[in-house]
Amino acid sequence: GLDRITFVVHDWGSALGFDWAMRHESRVRGLAFMEAILGPVPSWEQFTPQGREIFKKLRTPGVGETMVLDHNMFVEQLLPGSVVRSLSPAEMQHYRAPFVERTARKPMLAWPREIPIAGEPADVVTVVSRYRYALCQSQLPKLLFTVEPGMLVRAPLVAWCRASLPKLDVIALGRGLHFVQEDHPHAIGEHIAAWVRRTRAG
Repeated sequence: GLDRITFVVHDWGSALGFDWAMRHESRVRGLAFMEAILGPVPSWEQFTPQGREIFKKLRTPGVGETMVLDHNMFVEQLLPGSVVRSLSPAEMQHYRAPFVERTARKPMLAWPREIPIAGEPADVVTVVSRYRYALCQSQLPKLLFTVEPGMLVRAPLVAWCRASLPKLDVIALGRGLHFVQEDHPHAIGEHIAAWVRRTRAG
């Protein structure tokens, strides 16, 4: 099996990565993360009005299917709308390629319905709450990339991370929304490489 893993995670990848890492901490070297799921969302009031409307619709049977499966909303609207720069036609074609068929879009509908909001889904709330607590105890090196204004990780959550997560380094990348890798790819790669060298040397 894999050993001495350095995780680099984002969005739902962070939930999967954090959960695995906190259950197999001895096999992990460090955690780098951006726009991550760092805990259950306590209430719908945490969302902007626009975000609340979109995600409530996504979780509504029938409505979410039309938005994602029929109209491919995640690729056509949410993706370019969550990047500061404009994605080129060639870039958009690469993002569309895996999701040409309607059935291929089902995971993009399932994931937003699993976000732990206001206590639901209860099983996901349990998992995310468990790894959130474990992250606050963990002595693994951690690297948080922040953007302004961000979408999942805004200033209050950044402050919580600084106060609550041991062995945390924070890198401010500048302007960004959610898909920060599209706006800051080189900076992210360079900072991760430098951080890995530091943590291995230490």
